[in-house]
Amino acid sequence: MHAVIDRQKNHGMHFRVLAKALRMSGGDHIHAGTVVGKLEGEREMTLGFVDLLRDDFIEKDRSRGIFFTQDWVSMPGVLPVASGGIHVWHMSALIEIFGDDSVLQFSR
Repeated sequence: MHAVIDRQKNHGMHFRVLAKALRMSGGDHIHAGTVVGKLEGEREMTLGFVDLLRDDFIEKDRSRGIFFTQDWVSMPGVLPVASGGIHVWHMSALIEIFGDDSVLQFSR
């Protein structure tokens, strides 16, 4: 399973494809990565994933990994989940990135 869905440049499924498949199949949440913490990713790409998961209409924006305009019409969105090395001091950055329509998973 991890060989397919982990961030690998040489093999596997891109997160964008996984996110779209989850949304089309009625999934309700998915770990979207973070811009802060242990599972840090590129800010613009992460924001593009979050848009893809939640918005009804997404404009083409190659800097965010959105290669064509997408109209999801009334297809329900998916909650992005941020976890992995995040703590209370990351809250302001996480709310700025994900907004208040997300899941923030903290643990020790």
